[in-house]
Amino acid sequence: MTTMLEIAKQAKNASRLFWQCDAKERNQALYLISQKLQLRMKEILACNAEDTAQARNLNLNPALIDRLTLTPERILAMSQVAQAIAKQEEVVGRIEEERTLPNGLRVQRQRIPLGVIAMIFESRPNVVIDSSCLAIKSGNAMILKGGKEATRSNQILTEIVQESIKGLLPMSLIQMIEGQEAVMELITLADYVDLVIPRGGESLVRTIYANSKVPVIAHFRGLCHIYVHADAKLDLAQKICVNAKVQRPGVCNAMECLLLHQMLPADYIKSLFQSLIQAGVEIRGCEKSKALWPPIKLATEQDYATEYLDKILSVKIVESLEEAVAHIQKYGTKHTEGICATDPQAIAQFQQNVDASCIMVNTSTRMNDGGELGLGAELGISTSKLHAYGPMGAREMTTTRFLVQSEGKIRL
Repeated sequence: MTTMLEIAKQAKNASRLFWQCDAKERNQALYLISQKLQLRMKEILACNAEDTAQARNLNLNPALIDRLTLTPERILAMSQVAQAIAKQEEVVGRIEEERTLPNGLRVQRQRIPLGVIAMIFESRPNVVIDSSCLAIKSGNAMILKGGKEATRSNQILTEIVQESIKGLLPMSLIQMIEGQEAVMELITLADYVDLVIPRGGESLVRTIYANSKVPVIAHFRGLCHIYVHADAKLDLAQKICVNAKVQRPGVCNAMECLLLHQMLPADYIKSLFQSLIQAGVEIRGCEKSKALWPPIKLATEQDYATEYLDKILSVKIVESLEEAVAHIQKYGTKHTEGICATDPQAIAQFQQNVDASCIMVNTSTRMNDGGELGLGAELGISTSKLHAYGPMGAREMTTTRFLVQSEGKIRL
């Protein structure tokens, strides 16, 4: 049986050999992944059906089951992700800056891979494809560890990736491991692993963060807000808010708290509440909200601090933009925050005073996604600021080094 140390060593060696592979080979592997996903769709769906059936038998959270579930549309989207990443301009080896100094040194900054990335995730089998494709594009080796609830789905998707790179790229470039003990050992192997990215529930992220001897990039929670300013375009704001909460409530960029300016028309607020309730959302509001719509529950302090990942929404009516910003500063998680407004000064004030990886202006929080923002896919949305902030695509999986040349320059 291959040990965790041997797997990590194989990944490190693969990352070094990967330097000898050119962009054509990397992109060819990505196109093969895209093709094989479509050719083996029935097999993927069959494996996933077994995983989801088991999840239902275990009475797992509906949001988790939604993230676990693959459909023909979602598999096709994964195939399109592989193609989109293949078509992106090359990032590995790119010279981003070049200058000749007065002392005669020619200094360049070149973008290079990070090395070996450990990707630890829960419930979403599409992460296997997104992460593998981004690793291939960015020149990194990757060790994947998915949740046990998606074992069969993860295995067949990893198999597809490994079949696609065979004969083109080092075979140990993408590996899948299993078991909690393996993870806890992996995150201590700092000589072989360059970065750990946990993507899942807050408890998983905090466990990795607390125990890893390898640098970690993570987001702990996605408690996302939208603030509707007094001058917002009302129809537009309503469409945005309903989409942000309802389109897929079990994901990290769904809106969890709605802040409404007290000068908004009462009939409008009632209409917005009605639209959300008709979409199946349970509203927990402040006293002013409850006065406008008595059937809603009264929100508690804990509600405003909760990432529901469900069709539950906290609401607060605020007196000013400043109060909305103060609320976000208190409860926000640096993930995604939004404002619906038309006043440029109000928008600028919101952008300057709210700290988040993405600020949405008249835009659904659901748009904070690597695919939607032109990255092809994402490893996750980082709420850390070192080394990346926001969705991580191929570029965020690289760093820069200096290339320096001269005609015999020495230091005196």
